[in-house]
Order: sequence, then structure tokens, then C-alpha cells
Amino acid sequence: MRILRRTILTALLVVQGTAWAEDVVDEKNIGMELARDLASEAILACRENGYSVSAVVVDKHGNQRVALRDDFASKFTLQIAEEKANATIMSGLKSGDFRAQRGDIRPELNHVDGILMMVGGVPIVSGGSRIGAIGVSGAPGGEKDEACALKALGKLEERMAF
Repeated sequence: MRILRRTILTALLVVQGTAWAEDVVDEKNIGMELARDLASEAILACRENGYSVSAVVVDKHGNQRVALRDDFASKFTLQIAEEKANATIMSGLKSGDFRAQRGDIRPELNHVDGILMMVGGVPIVSGGSRIGAIGVSGAPGGEKDEACALKALGKLEERMAF
């Protein structure tokens, strides 16, 4: 009797799960043009302050959409910027906020391939949905990187609102 009950319950869950699952999923995600323009604006914002940086935009799943490196930025800034953006995708927070809130596991997270717990990654939100993240690296301090990303987001905010 116990086995029969368990089998019936399992069958019901499978049927219900199948009924709720979707074969095709629609989602909001960042497009190439917006990603390109955000990265460019972040670099220009930092350049205005005398910093040569890289900016990387990833989509909501952490896939790189755009990577731009200013003329005098080190090649390593590209990797760091992407890993800051990935930390933002993983947490849903600015990378600096995530770093501050999760000091208990920060050293371990820095060993996860593709994630770096440093200030300079910011979520990209459209209509209340996170559609990606931007990471900036190369300014003397992550707070300056973050400020450049935020300035780019502010400049293009009308393209993210609906």
C-alpha cells in the first residue's frame, strides 16, 4: 500500500510538473546595441576623469555581449571587468555590495572560475527585470570603476525604461 501511494504521488507530481513546464520560454535580455553603447559610455565616463579602463557587458545569463578596452588600458582589465559583471549576475547586486555582504565566503568565491569579488560590477535593469550587468576595471579603485558604470547607465536610462 505504501509503495502504491508513493507511486501515485510521484505520477501526479510528474504530470503536474509537465503541465506547468513550458516548451518555449520568452525572456527579456540585453541586446547588442544597448550593450555596446553602455560599454562605450562607461569608458568615456572614466576617460573624462583621466582613467583608461575596460568595460564588459554580459547578458542575464553571464554570456559576454560586449568587451571594450580603452587605448591605454591593460589587457588584464578586460578579464577583471567581465568577472565583476559575472559576480553581479550571480548575486543580483552590485559586485561591491555583494562583496560587503558576503565576507564570510568571499575568498572561496574568488576561486570560482569567472567570478571576482571586487567593486565595479553593476546590474542592468529594464522594466524591473535584470537583463544583464556591466563591469568596469582599470580606474584607481573599484568605486571609481562603479561610478563610470553608473554614469553610463544614467545616460542611457531612457533606453532601458518602458
